[in-house]
Amino acid sequence: MTFLLLTGLALTGLTVVLVLRTLSLARSRQRETLAQIGAYGFATPQAAVDPRAARDAVQVFAAAAGTAVLGRYGEERERTLRRRLDSAGLYRTSVASFLGYRVLAAASPMIALPLLAGSGGLRGILVLLWLSALGWAGPTLLVKRRARARIDQVDREVPELVDLLVTTVEAGVAFAGGLQLAARSIRGPLGDELRLVLQEQSLGLTPEQALRNLGNRVDSPALRAFTQALIQGESLGVSIGKVLRDLAVDMRKRRRQAAEERAQKAPTKILFPLVALILPAMFIVTLGPVLVRVVQFFNAQ
Repeated sequence: MTFLLLTGLALTGLTVVLVLRTLSLARSRQRETLAQIGAYGFATPQAAVDPRAARDAVQVFAAAAGTAVLGRYGEERERTLRRRLDSAGLYRTSVASFLGYRVLAAASPMIALPLLAGSGGLRGILVLLWLSALGWAGPTLLVKRRARARIDQVDREVPELVDLLVTTVEAGVAFAGGLQLAARSIRGPLGDELRLVLQEQSLGLTPEQALRNLGNRVDSPALRAFTQALIQGESLGVSIGKVLRDLAVDMRKRRRQAAEERAQKAPTKILFPLVALILPAMFIVTLGPVLVRVVQFFNAQ
């Protein structure tokens, strides 16, 4: 039964690949024809198919399926999902496309359901249902995990950002110039967010609005404290250098407290491997030979 299930899933995957390849061939030939017309000539045919065409076809199909599902979502759920995608750094992925990918992941295992229903394989049907549920919930779990890892990385990088801004501002560089220097030097999620802030300012937003959007996009306590301190300092007319200096001291305290918290959690986290793995091994090594000799002694009587 397991072999039939794996064979059905393999054939299903092959069918989906062939259908997508058929859809992509028409677009690739159309692009080649337009390129030949633009060049006033004929180009040699390419043996390889452009992989972007297949990816575009999947994206179009996912967007169509997600749009149908999105109609049943309320505005609040849609905004929540949009914030979750932004927290994970998936700015170019629309809510409809994400829902479409969930629908595709959930519906792909169900294609083999008629094959197993005819053979009466109840276990195989249950496996397909479990895979379908996993396909629907899996993308959401991956997005949450990516958002959590991204927020943790931003929390670790914010103190370095504050120290860099303190150095540049006290050296005579304006805050906007220091932010540009930080955006060029910092890599990872925080650097991406800083570059997005600069792009929003270049499009006409005020620095206060860009910083407020930064705090709303990333649900990071350290970054939220950074943006709120800068916004309050700007509104109250406090020197930006003093605000950044006080913020740097507060960030160091936060980092020290976070390290102490992790150190206090270490004994609790090590309790499970100690009880489940280390202690049984010690009992087997120390008491195992004694128990074997006791059993041999009573069997000899």
